[in-house]
Amino acid sequence: MYGPDARIVFPEESRRIMLEHCHGVLDDYQKGRARGCKAFGLVFGDVSATTITVARCFPLVKNVRSQSPYKEQIDKIMERHAIPSVTPLEHRGWVADPAELFARIRECRADQHILLGTYHMHRVGWEHDRKRDTPTKLDAVLAGESRLLMFIVSMVDPAKPIIRAFYEGIHEQEVLIQ
Repeated sequence: MYGPDARIVFPEESRRIMLEHCHGVLDDYQKGRARGCKAFGLVFGDVSATTITVARCFPLVKNVRSQSPYKEQIDKIMERHAIPSVTPLEHRGWVADPAELFARIRECRADQHILLGTYHMHRVGWEHDRKRDTPTKLDAVLAGESRLLMFIVSMVDPAKPIIRAFYEGIHEQEVLIQ
């Protein structure tokens, strides 16, 4: 848990990588070139007393959500916690490929950075949440007890993306981005 004075320093290069990934996935999905409609990635950096500094963002490319044993586990979570959306449940809930995940963690540890959190995009506004720039109850369940930040990238309006960060995907535990 980060204190109320904590702030995230998010350099432009890292922000650009994250947003380019989200724009690319959204573009591919809208043109029918991709089955998945989510961008998911990792955020690495450093933590001091009240400052969290993003050093690197890594898009993840392999989603193992449809493979056993992940499929069965995530299906249960979706059935229990997801609210209906235009995206079918079987396409929701990204599961990072363990080999890709651990390769990125090793790479960043070699550079003396820690895993700060993950990011993913929301692309569809809901009646009760038009901007979709905050975590859902499902997001909080998926991030529960991770001790990581969840960066939400709202691509509801791709021309004006919004990035916000929440400890363990808990709406009331936002960490402001500078």
